[in-house]
Amino acid sequence: MDVNYIDRETGQVCTESVLGDKALRFAYETLLGRALWPGLFYGRWASALLGRYYDSRRSRRAIAALAATPGLRAEEAEKPWTEYATFNEFFTRKLKPGTRPAASGEGVLCAPADGRLLVYPDIAPDAAVPVKGVVRSLEHLCGHPLSARRYGVAVVRLAPVDYHRFHYPCDCEQAGEPRRIPGKYHSVNPIAFRRAPDVFTENARAVSELVSPVFGSMIYLEVGAFGVGSIIHTAASGPHRKLDEKGYFKFGGSTVILILEQDKIMFDADLVENSRNALETLIRCGDRIGGRP
Repeated sequence: MDVNYIDRETGQVCTESVLGDKALRFAYETLLGRALWPGLFYGRWASALLGRYYDSRRSRRAIAALAATPGLRAEEAEKPWTEYATFNEFFTRKLKPGTRPAASGEGVLCAPADGRLLVYPDIAPDAAVPVKGVVRSLEHLCGHPLSARRYGVAVVRLAPVDYHRFHYPCDCEQAGEPRRIPGKYHSVNPIAFRRAPDVFTENARAVSELVSPVFGSMIYLEVGAFGVGSIIHTAASGPHRKLDEKGYFKFGGSTVILILEQDKIMFDADLVENSRNALETLIRCGDRIGGRP
């Protein structure tokens, strides 16, 4: 079954190029593959070993194949792909200055990362979440009780072809350091969702509390996945400007989730409509995804 999404720039329905498609389908769609889940996904060692390889100079030979994968914009990197010493160095690449400008406006919420976006405008904190990859509640996802009655949620799923640094979606203050929640390391590709529906609430993740003068209190989650050697935070607690870098993921598909109080955010109509039709929307970091009602 193909993984389809809407490219917001063109309005076209596209089919995702899944790196390691055969391996994913073996792991999640065969009896033998599912029998290997405890070794592959239930601890960090398999992802850590893969991460160490991709940090080594031996991994440099794999850069060419990733750079040539449809959907990856190698020309946006701050230097040519041939100048990166390791696979992870290219995977976590910075971009040329000005490549991801922030959508203007004080009351604008920006996409925190490149990826495929689903939005959910109205979710109760203790109700089952309709997000693909979650069958439990927002409170399970965050690992603590939530105080508001209703929330709006944005889920940005990063594929290996995407730019893998993540940013602050608005001017805000980060209260303290991210809280780490240990867990499994399932893939976050939709191929995995059909067989492991609790991916986001079971995977390892980091939770940050942000306060915005426009959008109020919000929760920012980074979700780890198979092949993600680390979620690296490059920013400290305190005030940050819109689109300041927050951190990056090492190799693997990953996810950023924003949770805002429902009366503080109105997601853009096209994103709501696509999500209602169960279609992710390809967005770029800094794109407008909503605003204050």
